[in-house]
Amino acid sequence: MSKSTPYQSRQSDAHGKIAWSDEENQIWDELCHRQLNLLQGRACQEYLDGLELLHLCKGGIPQLPQINKTLRACTGWETAEVPALINFTAFFTLLANKQFPVATFIRNRAEFDYLQEPDIFHEVFGHCPLLTNPAFAHFTHTYGKLGLAANKEDRVYLARLYWFTVEFGLVSTSQGTRIYGGGILSSPGETLYALESDTPLRKPMNPIDALRTPYRIDIMQPLYYILDDFGDLFTLAEADIMALVAEAKQKGLFEPLFAPKEKQAG
Repeated sequence: MSKSTPYQSRQSDAHGKIAWSDEENQIWDELCHRQLNLLQGRACQEYLDGLELLHLCKGGIPQLPQINKTLRACTGWETAEVPALINFTAFFTLLANKQFPVATFIRNRAEFDYLQEPDIFHEVFGHCPLLTNPAFAHFTHTYGKLGLAANKEDRVYLARLYWFTVEFGLVSTSQGTRIYGGGILSSPGETLYALESDTPLRKPMNPIDALRTPYRIDIMQPLYYILDDFGDLFTLAEADIMALVAEAKQKGLFEPLFAPKEKQAG
């Protein structure tokens, strides 16, 4: 979270609205159209239900006050405008207060398919629909409270649990395996890769294992964990997660399933 970014977040007016440009609205519409075509039969029903409630693909980038109105009515959550990058303390503080951080910029066409920074498409399209769901909202709130109280080392372990659930989680359903992780739902390449490629491993969700699994943010994931049922997020939120962190620390990390990231010269 400390690295620099070429993007600069837009500022809202006194009414919480942002004057997006025609080009920015067009990029949103194209991203929405592409993902909607891919997600049918691949996204979990809880996500699709939230997508319908929020009306995110009705033309142009949605304004956060309207999203907040729906989220508050469903689960008591709302969004919070943030810069392109925030630190862990700011992140956990927002989640602990039922505020989901949304960086108010959208990717440019040079990074249309993928960017490492979480932009408004990733945050709003990828995550906000599931914040209408009580189990997902409760898990995210609990995670925020735990992260805010945790020390630096424990936060790194907690980040792995978030990564393999909220960002890159899969769930078993009566119709087959479906996606609920926002990092997949907002990425066309990973949407297909996560479900249909023979390359990655897919394992049943075991929180201890997830806490012990290294990851990289700049590659297709080599491993996905699958919940038995979406309601397991609520069960996990009610578990003693910090005791699981302590057990994971005692057992140590698994060997990474990826090569080390190459250092850039200079």
